[in-house]
Amino acid sequence: MKQIISTFPLVFFFLFFIYCTPTFSQSPAQAPAPPGPTNVTAILEKASQYTTFIRLLKTTQVADQLNTQLNNSNQGLTIFAPADNAFTNLKPGTLNSLTDQQKIELIQYHVLPSFFSVSQFQTASNPLRTQAGGSDGQFPLNITTTGNQVNITTGMVNATVANTVYTDDQLAVYQVDQVLLSHGLFTPPPPAPAPSKHKKHPSSDSPSGSDDTTHVDSSGGICLSQHALRAMSSIILVLAAFCL
Repeated sequence: MKQIISTFPLVFFFLFFIYCTPTFSQSPAQAPAPPGPTNVTAILEKASQYTTFIRLLKTTQVADQLNTQLNNSNQGLTIFAPADNAFTNLKPGTLNSLTDQQKIELIQYHVLPSFFSVSQFQTASNPLRTQAGGSDGQFPLNITTTGNQVNITTGMVNATVANTVYTDDQLAVYQVDQVLLSHGLFTPPPPAPAPSKHKKHPSSDSPSGSDDTTHVDSSGGICLSQHALRAMSSIILVLAAFCL
């Protein structure tokens, strides 16, 4: 009995030490860090296989424009990102033949100025305006769905959404199997109409021997010859009458 009583303080101290040690050593919970600004190229780099599209986003500075829109408005964006193999399927020299402005419009043609989830594509109203061409909507595209498959038609290309790269409440990035080409970018404008040909009028200081004067003089000469023939015919008829 004495042995049990004598060991009781040791047991109590041991239990107290075990209970308090985690409490003292535990640091206070840290608040979650605020989310950083959305960066389109960082999202694509993390997904890989979008090297060419990323390079065009950066060289045209469209990436900066998109990041600014995402971080300063609530409208949202939808991006159709062609993978590297989609660019390799283009006709050789296609990208090099474009001007800097055309490259900007090409990349903007892959961006819708609103957020679309896959289910929202099913009720989208065609044609859909893209970022290319500004608010005038010069370069629209059409979207159709078959079940969960999303198809994109530009008039030059029929593409399919291969998978979802990234999505949140404001940004959706979808991989497409082809580069989206627009008639407005790759079809040359119709030739300008040829200027109409007007009759050349003689100047006021043309010489008196112009074509018009000659024409009038020759007409007068023809008229005089006809009168002379008539007069001679009349004389012949008179002489014939006297002879009879």
